Amino acid sequence: MPTSSSAARIARSEPQTQVIHDNGAVTASVSKHALKIGPYQVDPPVVLAPMAGITNVAFRQLCREYGAGLYVCEMITARAVVERDPKTMHMITFAPGEHPRSMQLYGVDPITMAEAVRIITGEGLADHIDANFGCPVPKVTRKGGGAALPFKRRLFGRIVSAAVGVAERAGVPFTVKFRMGIDDDHLTYLDAGRIAEAEGAAAVALHARTASQRYSGHADWSAIASLKRTVTTIPVLGNGDIFSADDALRMMAATNCDGVVVGRGCLGRPWLFGDLQAVFTGKELPPGPTLGEVAAVLRRHAALLAGHYGEDKGIRDLRKHMAWYLHGFPVGSQPRRRLAMVSSLAELDDLLGELDNTLPFPSEAEGPRGRQGSAAKVVLPERWLDDPDDVQVPEGAEMMHSGG
Repeated sequence: MPTSSSAARIARSEPQTQVIHDNGAVTASVSKHALKIGPYQVDPPVVLAPMAGITNVAFRQLCREYGAGLYVCEMITARAVVERDPKTMHMITFAPGEHPRSMQLYGVDPITMAEAVRIITGEGLADHIDANFGCPVPKVTRKGGGAALPFKRRLFGRIVSAAVGVAERAGVPFTVKFRMGIDDDHLTYLDAGRIAEAEGAAAVALHARTASQRYSGHADWSAIASLKRTVTTIPVLGNGDIFSADDALRMMAATNCDGVVVGRGCLGRPWLFGDLQAVFTGKELPPGPTLGEVAAVLRRHAALLAGHYGEDKGIRDLRKHMAWYLHGFPVGSQPRRRLAMVSSLAELDDLLGELDNTLPFPSEAEGPRGRQGSAAKVVLPERWLDDPDDVQVPEGAEMMHSGG
């Protein structure tokens, strides 16, 4: 990737401090940019956004090998935790040495949410819990969940309050992520931020799009700045359109936010966290990887997935990552198709061996990646917008699903 001299210059201007513990031991150098969530220092102030079907233990471990930060597992539903759904419990897998162990939880019922937090904290399943109030997927919003829920501000407050009450007693920070609102006519993010802050959330994160935008268009970073001016006692994180290390620094400079949440920008590009580590510690960005280096990363990803799921399922799961890894490289349609149908590690090795390892990282691989789609009307429960103070839990909302 091209080096951004301005990004490196900004990062180098920040003085360094150190973490000194009660016993006088110095364990880490922490930059002025360091983010604190509960008892945890996040330095650099970078969070991997939970993405369904993506941020499993294998992908998180791969990203962590490039740089520090907070790496959040796939979204877990509160009802599935309470009912001990086997698939869900397998999703709650963390690598040895992964700390803090960060989990995102989805729920629409204060009682269920609190019980799920009680199980997670009581059994030591995670060190940090984030709540998802930003999912725009129709199967979620039609039940009043995800990005639809903050419109019901009293219900939203009760959920956060109930979860925080349990989490605080266990010393586990509880954070909240949400979108700007349902659509431009129903913006909820400032109220959501104020409520979450008042109910004891350790931090809030804003994906600066509405649910109706889904992943289309551009994130409105000015909304992050507005939220930062509104929420003053806890960290405010920004999410949306961070596809490079320079994007992260620009967002923080433009919004004064305390940290960044990276989602689609790292798809097929886990080394982005190395770039972020570099600019936040005042180092030059490394050059973009050659195709041979990308192939090595892809192979490492395959091995980690095989270790988590078993080879058959792990390699099948890898298939969706192929287009992201090869994005922008002049590989050709036939090799792409064959890699997208790969079924074993041995076959993967053969196919990767046929690539031209000397191809340099192309400029076409920069910029947005992942799903974008187009804006659409948000599917909501009947009469959902009638009363924002209604505290009734939406009927059928406590279904077990993986969200998005």
